[in-house]
Amino acid sequence: MSDHILSLVSACVGATKAAKLLSLIETPASLPAGAAGQPSRAEIAHALNVVLFDGILTRVPTGREYTEDVAAAGGKVNFDHGALRTVAWQANGQLPPGEAAFTRFLRPLGYRLNGTYPLDRIGMTGRSYAHEDAPDGIAQFFVSEFHPERFSAELQAAVTRVVSTSVDPLRPDTVALLWKLDRDRTLPQDEAIHVICNLTACFERHHDTPRLEDYQRILQESAEMAWIATEGNAFNHATDRVEDVFALSDQQRALGRPIKEKVEVSGSGRVKQTAFRADPVMREFVGAAGEIVMREVPGSFYEFITRDRYADGGSQNKLDLGFDASNAQGIFKMTAATV
Repeated sequence: MSDHILSLVSACVGATKAAKLLSLIETPASLPAGAAGQPSRAEIAHALNVVLFDGILTRVPTGREYTEDVAAAGGKVNFDHGALRTVAWQANGQLPPGEAAFTRFLRPLGYRLNGTYPLDRIGMTGRSYAHEDAPDGIAQFFVSEFHPERFSAELQAAVTRVVSTSVDPLRPDTVALLWKLDRDRTLPQDEAIHVICNLTACFERHHDTPRLEDYQRILQESAEMAWIATEGNAFNHATDRVEDVFALSDQQRALGRPIKEKVEVSGSGRVKQTAFRADPVMREFVGAAGEIVMREVPGSFYEFITRDRYADGGSQNKLDLGFDASNAQGIFKMTAATV
């Protein structure tokens, strides 16, 4: 582990928590490093992922318990990817519509489009982004867009009322630093810290407290958009890359944890995924008379993936970093809610 990563994470979450997180999460081997005091974009990207993973551990008790079990057994989590949801809608307040809210900083961090996945059953499109400098090691981002135009006029109106109040958390000075990072592929450490702390704030809910009536109307047609209404752009889930997802599923079920019944297997057979059901959270809504009411809704969750290697061009043994639309739509059910 580079000194840069420890320093960057410590500056964002504190030294004690940073040391704990880095004892839980695998640091990618052969991570391209910058000169002293000049962390590389790869180090900045990994440090950001560590900070975001901390958010999952905070919000997802089941995932935190699992991670602590891994650590107690002497292991570490191999952070494969984090997932988030966006709304591809022009009436999105100050926030750029859809994935543009994230690709505007994923690209300067070194991420490149790795695959596009139509999620037609749920009215969404998913795209994966892998890091150019260490694709096998640095966690990918799976960014999905919800398409309101594929649903009723009533849902579209409710979506507009929910997301039109969005504010943009990305600061102008951060945008300038991202241009610099894109050009130089490195930043002075104090500027890198500023970037990570501001980007962390992008993974939250940026619109006002939704009206309960709007939430219930959206939920009638889309559990995925209803989740966005309460959770916004928070990490929907984070994923541990494991050797045998089938064995892990059996083990977690035996422990009584809410693991998915079926392991999702890609069309190629090389990507296998399962997940815990989302931990419930209490969220505020605005009631009919303007009062604040509380309801229990699905929060974020913790996923597991096994990736096989394959021959590329007949000679190269590559890790399959792809995803599968059917797998993804099955996994998305982990945040299903009822009216």
